[in-house]
Amino acid sequence: MRISSFMYSIRQGIKNIKRNLLFSLASIGTIVSCLFLFGLFYCVIVNFRTAMTDLENTVTISVFFDEGVTDENITMIGQQIRLRDEVNTLDFISADEAWKQYAEEKFDDPQAAIDAFQGDNPLKNSASYKITLKDLSNQAEFVQYLKGLTGVRKVLSSEVTADGVAALNSVVSYASIGIIVILLLVSIFLISNTITIGITVRKEEIGIMKLIGATNFFVRAPFIVEGVVIGLVGSLIPLILIYYMYDTVVQYIIGRFSVVQSLFAFVPAKEIFAVLIPLSAGIGIGLGLIGSLLTTRKHLKV
Repeated sequence: MRISSFMYSIRQGIKNIKRNLLFSLASIGTIVSCLFLFGLFYCVIVNFRTAMTDLENTVTISVFFDEGVTDENITMIGQQIRLRDEVNTLDFISADEAWKQYAEEKFDDPQAAIDAFQGDNPLKNSASYKITLKDLSNQAEFVQYLKGLTGVRKVLSSEVTADGVAALNSVVSYASIGIIVILLLVSIFLISNTITIGITVRKEEIGIMKLIGATNFFVRAPFIVEGVVIGLVGSLIPLILIYYMYDTVVQYIIGRFSVVQSLFAFVPAKEIFAVLIPLSAGIGIGLGLIGSLLTTRKHLKV
């Protein structure tokens, strides 16, 4: 495409937006609304996923060994467990560490309790591996694998907690995808209507252009530019709104409810927007491009 033709397409695309300003604003407004909601959902989902990851890391599986098992066998069991793809973390808790942790949790004066046993560890057979998984939905199958390992006496896990967290993750994921898809389809529909009106207004001009030898792409290009510009503008506005809103809300919550910060760590705005900016811009431009291509193919008999 020559530079003159490219500049013509851009100028005509901008003119189309001005000619149908009301419908163009409606399309931009719809994309702004959709991507604003999308951005809010993304911020919530990212923070929710972070919280779920932290929660999953508190759901551990404990593996206890047969009495009299050697250190070499314990090491081999650990190596077998590490080879599994499901494993996120694997920590060895010695019998002495287990007794110390128990004393700290159960006694007001842990050191006095330890001293009372005069070096005799009442939990001498309580050495274990503590394991967290990447995905709690795999816990049941993984626990069965652990129980089948030679040298393993007992496996402790919380099936109810794991199932609850996995189910909550699934519900939120599916609901978010469904809502986002609906919003994107509405955006494409309105952009398509805006482009259709532009084609109707310029029907006679397009016919003349075809009679003098204009190519199909030359005719379609201004409408494609129109759709892309609408999509791009519609994607930038919500990004600005969401950035200041997210930062303000997070600072307000931290300032007014300090206890929340100790329970839940918000994902920094820079980390979220490093992904959200290109994602939102790509969706906006993609919506405009898809809407304009579908409409020109349907309504332009070229």
